[in-house]
Amino acid sequence: MYNIEYKNNVFEWRNFIEVDAINSNTENVFDLISRRWMLVTAGKDNNINTMTASWGCLGYLWNKNIAVCFIRKERHTFKFLEENDFYTLSFFPEKYRDVLNYCGTHSGKDVDKIKEANLTPIFNEAAPFFEEANMVLICKKIYTDVIKEENIIEPSIVNMFYKTDGQHKTYVGEIVKVLRKKGVQLF
Repeated sequence: MYNIEYKNNVFEWRNFIEVDAINSNTENVFDLISRRWMLVTAGKDNNINTMTASWGCLGYLWNKNIAVCFIRKERHTFKFLEENDFYTLSFFPEKYRDVLNYCGTHSGKDVDKIKEANLTPIFNEAAPFFEEANMVLICKKIYTDVIKEENIIEPSIVNMFYKTDGQHKTYVGEIVKVLRKKGVQLF
């Protein structure tokens, strides 16, 4: 657990630097989220939780760069997103696939999965993220809503995703910082 520092008003901590989200090259976000996955993390101090997600969006809304994630209320991470104003989306190199699998198949209610996955949390002023990540989006919640079954137009979506499991809650976050690991070419 580490605290971050600013040098000349620019975020810098160990192996991470702040990057310009608008003027830097962008990755194929469909591949980044759906195939490479991400950890959604929220909390403060030693009370944090993370979960693997492969559903999400990056975009532009209300004159803001945004990231969207979807969490079911049954997930342990749900209460952390509800109780905190900020969350992070952390993206990892392929060698961390087992870590992502572990964090997606174990609940923080039952096990300290951050410890078990050998992840190193970093705490900034807003939300925690992980030293092992290559890229991190720090997001401030600006909108939430529950996906409503009656608003889903395509019946196969309801049949496939909502017949036995609960609804997802949508979290739209303004991306307040994009962090990239130093020396790592992402794109």
